[in-house]
Amino acid sequence: MSTAAPGAWPRDHYLSSGWSLRAWLLTTDHKRIAWLYTASITFFFFLGGLAALLVRLELMTPVGDLLSADFYNQMFSFHGIVMVWFFLIPSIPATLGNFLIPIMVGAKDLAFPRLNLLSWYIYTVGGMVVLIALLTGGVDTGWTFYVPLSTLFSNSAVVWAVAGVFVVGFSTILTGLNFIVTIHTMRTRGLTWFRLPLFVWANYAVSLVMVLATPVLAMTLLLIAMERLLGIGIFDPALGGDPLLFQHLFWFYSHPAVYIMILPAFGVVSELITCFARKPVFGYHGMVISLMTITVLGFLVWGHHMFTSGLSLYAGIVFSLFSFLVAIPSAMKTFNWTATLYKGRITFHAPMIYALSFIGLFTIGGLTGIIVASLAADVHLHDTYFVVAHFHYVMVGAAVTAYLGGLHFWWPKMTGRMYPEIWARVAAVTLFIGFNLTFFPQFLLGYLGMPRRYQTYPEDFQILNVMSSLGAGVLAVGYLLPMLYLLWSLRWGAKAPGNPWGAKGLEWETSSPPPAHNFHQPKRVTEPPYAYHEYDD
Repeated sequence: MSTAAPGAWPRDHYLSSGWSLRAWLLTTDHKRIAWLYTASITFFFFLGGLAALLVRLELMTPVGDLLSADFYNQMFSFHGIVMVWFFLIPSIPATLGNFLIPIMVGAKDLAFPRLNLLSWYIYTVGGMVVLIALLTGGVDTGWTFYVPLSTLFSNSAVVWAVAGVFVVGFSTILTGLNFIVTIHTMRTRGLTWFRLPLFVWANYAVSLVMVLATPVLAMTLLLIAMERLLGIGIFDPALGGDPLLFQHLFWFYSHPAVYIMILPAFGVVSELITCFARKPVFGYHGMVISLMTITVLGFLVWGHHMFTSGLSLYAGIVFSLFSFLVAIPSAMKTFNWTATLYKGRITFHAPMIYALSFIGLFTIGGLTGIIVASLAADVHLHDTYFVVAHFHYVMVGAAVTAYLGGLHFWWPKMTGRMYPEIWARVAAVTLFIGFNLTFFPQFLLGYLGMPRRYQTYPEDFQILNVMSSLGAGVLAVGYLLPMLYLLWSLRWGAKAPGNPWGAKGLEWETSSPPPAHNFHQPKRVTEPPYAYHEYDD
């Protein structure tokens, strides 16, 4: 690949015409659809974050003196439903993936442009249905919709929430299908499978999971609605059903969903580490193999969520073993990123700070995942704040940090504008400090026995809860700052060159912002990925 990059701001870039609302709402340009997704998930992110802040404010005192018990249940449920289904799962694939994958493979667009626009409309409809659930009584079942609470005992708007998540699943499937077909059939000349950027490989792996696993969730949610509305005995033992069947079906999807959230983050961090270390990724083929290995093993570990449900001891041992095995390819990536940094010419731009934060947070999340995958330890820690902290270190700390790192890295390419670097560095450090102050005390709370989702708790736990709530305030600042200065940069930021980082990859061989069809001339790839050399600036 050529290291030369065209000048910035061509006259025919994709943002240069068609600014009417109709032009945006009917666009089939993958880059504009990526922006539609970005605006939508940002809205849901701050909506879910507001619910989380209310929960943390309530937990600053050991008695329920801010929110009613019902409203508290609705807030943590709404936080989980919005953050998991409407932010974490689509965050990187629907935004950065939508924008970059066609450019990275040298294509003009995704394989099915109209299907791509339809997926955003489906996502939006699903989100509106969930908002209806919030406005018509809320949901108090948690994001997992466990039966029999969701089918028999809850008086909240469970059916509306289930319907919203059911609808948004079709958006996920269509996006995954589009990525798979594009990567298989639309790669430019010379771009063989093992010349693909790791970001493309990660989104390819996650697309397989989305297409194969999401229908199981859709069927499970449909069964909840059928039992609740029609009284059909599926999970209710009094009607001949089995409540544990729901857990098996739900976690068969929802543990692979963890990898839907984190696999794209692996791809982002790989791009950032190699660029700002000025070295090829250490063990590129091993990284690809580990991504695909996680994709397969992710379907075999759902039972470690059910160790306290009466699951067979022998089944528990098997699930525990597979949970240990899936940690191996995850650890491989951490090792390879560290080896890539070794003797690299590292520059600490904001995207690199986010990438290094990701490695630290993901390592803590991964190591504590091994603890809760251990049969004996999980009996004590199950349904405590230890699990909450572990989940957030992986899903929020690592995945959101990677998303923000990728957004900063490709922001000049997407917008043609540079952001204020010093503020970006401040935001990255603030987020890292705020996140650890928020969630590390929760490991201690869980170890000491505080159950999650409780509004009240013994006074002995108050100091750790106060620390966690104060950390949530710092974390909120870390999330608000990027929104402010990135929006500012759209109007007042300096114009970006075609390749401000001196990075490798086809996306850096087109202008900033890219033309409507990405490239003026077809590209041909002649080098391996990440061909950084000692003389590169």
